Amino acid sequence: MTRLQHSQELLTLQSIFEGIDDAIFCHDLDMRITHWNPAAEQLFGYSHEEIIDESVYLLIPENRQQEKSDIMRDIIAGKRIGQFKTIRRTMAGVEIPVSITISPIRDPEGQVIGSSQIARSIIEENAAEEKQARLAAIVASSDDAIVGKSLQGIITSWNIGAENMFGYTEQEAIGQHISLLIPPDRLDEEDVIIENIRAGKKVDHFQTIRRTKGGQQLHISLTVSPILNKTGEIIGASKIARNITAQKEAERSIAKSMERMEILNSISKSINEDLDLQHILQKVTDATTRLIGADFGAFIYNQVDQAGESSWLYTISGAPKATFENFPIPRNTAVFQQTFSGEGVVRIDDITKDPRYGKNSPYFGMLEEYLQVVSYLAVPVFTHSGVVIGGLFFGHQEAGIFKKEHEDLVVTVASQAAVAIDNSRLFEEVKNLSDKKDEFIALASHELKTPLTSMSGFLQVLQRAVPDGTAKIFAEKALNQLAKLNELVNDLFDISKIQAGKLQLNFEPFDLSDLLDEVADTFEQAHTAYHLKMSADGELLVSGDKMRLEQVLTNLLGNAVKYAPEAKEITITAIRIGNEVHISVKDQGPGISIENQQQIFSQFYRVKEHERNTSGLGLGLYISKDIIDRHGGRIWVESTQGHGATFTFALPAFTN
Repeated sequence: MTRLQHSQELLTLQSIFEGIDDAIFCHDLDMRITHWNPAAEQLFGYSHEEIIDESVYLLIPENRQQEKSDIMRDIIAGKRIGQFKTIRRTMAGVEIPVSITISPIRDPEGQVIGSSQIARSIIEENAAEEKQARLAAIVASSDDAIVGKSLQGIITSWNIGAENMFGYTEQEAIGQHISLLIPPDRLDEEDVIIENIRAGKKVDHFQTIRRTKGGQQLHISLTVSPILNKTGEIIGASKIARNITAQKEAERSIAKSMERMEILNSISKSINEDLDLQHILQKVTDATTRLIGADFGAFIYNQVDQAGESSWLYTISGAPKATFENFPIPRNTAVFQQTFSGEGVVRIDDITKDPRYGKNSPYFGMLEEYLQVVSYLAVPVFTHSGVVIGGLFFGHQEAGIFKKEHEDLVVTVASQAAVAIDNSRLFEEVKNLSDKKDEFIALASHELKTPLTSMSGFLQVLQRAVPDGTAKIFAEKALNQLAKLNELVNDLFDISKIQAGKLQLNFEPFDLSDLLDEVADTFEQAHTAYHLKMSADGELLVSGDKMRLEQVLTNLLGNAVKYAPEAKEITITAIRIGNEVHISVKDQGPGISIENQQQIFSQFYRVKEHERNTSGLGLGLYISKDIIDRHGGRIWVESTQGHGATFTFALPAFTN
């Protein structure tokens, strides 16, 4: 090699030495630094002038200097050490991780005279490795299944969470197609997921069902993200699967509980609003059968008739009633005795295996043509006094269907049903008594009319026949009392017609002003001590039964006299307001309490403060209200105690 060639080679090496990105420095066997490139200056912070001839130990932390001695033994022996990871120290005292390649330097005779070192910072590499290690630890320790797959759906990674969730080991899963986990009816989901991944879209919290190695189906929530290589190319997908089976079961349980609560509320509301016994029994049977998922249910009610005999009324749900038409009514056999005696609930997973089953002729259990009962549940129904009035019976063709929760639900409904049945029985008793009362009133009032009419005629003849004196006075008093009695009988007669729906009204248009004048004239003649003030304004045309409306006005004026005898002024006001005609009768009496105002239009109700001082049955206002209601109007009272009372009724105004 010529001197020129040698010089050119040195220049080339010098250029490489100075231009390379890795730190390159050399030292002799005395550990004195002899060469230092710009990259070394940048990495360690020492300039060329500051470091040349300085000890290489400036770059080595104290706890690593023995390591350097060990390395030098290999170097002197002529060995090369490649990519040795260690720690070095900068001029600022900062320790940095580096990867060093150390080679021996030889003289022309081949003797080792020093070493050259190429150092590269591996801070970023270490950080990446640490990050990867952390991620790997997270993946390994996650309870969620974390699975990697190619765009072709081949499984490439499989963590412990996936193994625990799906039952396949890593060796069994890797290399298999992801359809290994997908039920056949959901295979099209994978195509949709891969399509999104290829488009760079993340699939977030997708709820679906996947299959375990054992064939169990799990509810899972999937999050699938694209996997990119260094160039940003999508090469696969990472899938995180979370088992939400427990959550779904909890949601179903909550939904089921809510549904049951709604059914229970509906049952309670429905049966408490109904007073028909058959309706109540059917509603309870239908609702409880549906509530516990029985194939069919029956409500068997023990009704005792007047002769003390028992007849079994029953309702069926879940099967046509015709199915049981020829089936005998349950008796107090061994199976049913516990229910009918009120000993408690009977719940049996398989009634056919119970020793009490099938012992009674002629059927010895259920016949072939009837619904087969395996699961059996029976709940007694008690009255408020503790008497068993029947039972709820349920059956299912499979074993072990009814649980404790079903038993509790039926017990709850049974207690509600018992109250409703008691109410129904009480209603029937009250209704029967009320019907008898109405029959008596109708009969009595009808039968009394004839002798009263005769007595009135006889007394009028007697009054005219006897001379003035004591006899004539007594005849007049007898006629007055007879008139009151006749008024009471008329009220009773009207009540009987109202109850029977036979109170007839004859509607015709007329002017209420004329009726008011007639009523006022009659009142003034009968009650000369009272001052009646009349005020009528506007057109007072109505369509109604004139005689019955006169009855209402007469009753209101009569009450004003009866309940305010000390107040001698009564006011009648008539006015048209919009599409109604309002008629008011106001007295100056003691007034009516709020409590009495709320009930004053009830049948047989009398104001408590005055009932001892007044005659009557408390029917006048009840009859008046019925008359006004049937005219399409309304009636009410306004009063403040100590300031009189005002009774008002409103009728629709008549328009041509």
